[in-house]
Amino acid sequence: MTELTLAAFAAERDVHVIRAPHGQAFATFARRFDEAGYLARLRAGGVRWLARSHDDFPPLLRAIHDPPAGLFVRGAAEVELLRLPVVAVVGARSCSAYGAQVARMLGRELAAAGLVVVSGLARGVDGEAHRGALESGGATVAVLGCGIDRDYPAAHAELAARIRATGLTVSEYAPAVEPAPWRFPARNRIIAGLAAATVVVEARERSGALITADLALEEGREVFAVPGEIMSALSCGTNDLLRLGATPLTGSADVLELFGLEQPAAEALELSSAADAVLARLRDGPASADELAHATGLDAGTLASALTELELAGVAVVSGGVYRAG
Repeated sequence: MTELTLAAFAAERDVHVIRAPHGQAFATFARRFDEAGYLARLRAGGVRWLARSHDDFPPLLRAIHDPPAGLFVRGAAEVELLRLPVVAVVGARSCSAYGAQVARMLGRELAAAGLVVVSGLARGVDGEAHRGALESGGATVAVLGCGIDRDYPAAHAELAARIRATGLTVSEYAPAVEPAPWRFPARNRIIAGLAAATVVVEARERSGALITADLALEEGREVFAVPGEIMSALSCGTNDLLRLGATPLTGSADVLELFGLEQPAAEALELSSAADAVLARLRDGPASADELAHATGLDAGTLASALTELELAGVAVVSGGVYRAG
């Protein structure tokens, strides 16, 4: 019996299996299983299989108390990518504009410093973390809660393709396995297991991101939480983590220090004087266009031009009419 037999049996029976079950059903399946043919079909679909017993299987994931039988893998990167220093960035699907900005910044800066950014391809924080890593030209890995041939959610099919172009998507679930609610907590243990540190950006009281954080804590991994407004439901989970002893995250340097890394020197920006003035105000906090006009004394045309300049330079973002330093 091989680990691939377990994964194929789990897919056929729609069950969660990490060890050989007792009983006639599995024994019969194992006798009839054509591993060579199954591997050939995987290869034809652009899928690789990385067994738990293989030397290239990520050691941090193997060390958790319930590691998967193996990982199905798609993407241009080598599987050795999973053995490099990994940080997980997770959080709310319905995140705020601030949460999206922080997740994207962390993905970009952590990947630029050489860490592999892993997340779950979900809407909100997960997607922004992946996008930030891609923007930096760094490495990112998406862990799926469905079959490796599925892009879930479908709205992130293009993002998944971009991830696979330079990185990897991975899943413990074989091709054709449909998403199901119970699969996502199981997926979260893989995210936590791959990473030496997990960052929670925003999370409601019963968010799936908290499952990932709890699993990371159970395995003795570092957990960071981004502090949030005490009146915001999106901050309940992260603020609870802080109360329970998670490390407050004030910037990517907090994570990089754990890995003994430093942030790459930022390229000097050449901005107009108007853009400089607007950026200086945004670094004090978010502001609307009217507030920026009042603070800087710029006329509407000059302000609009300065804001466009800052957005194109990637140092300012806007959401809901509110501008923030990027």
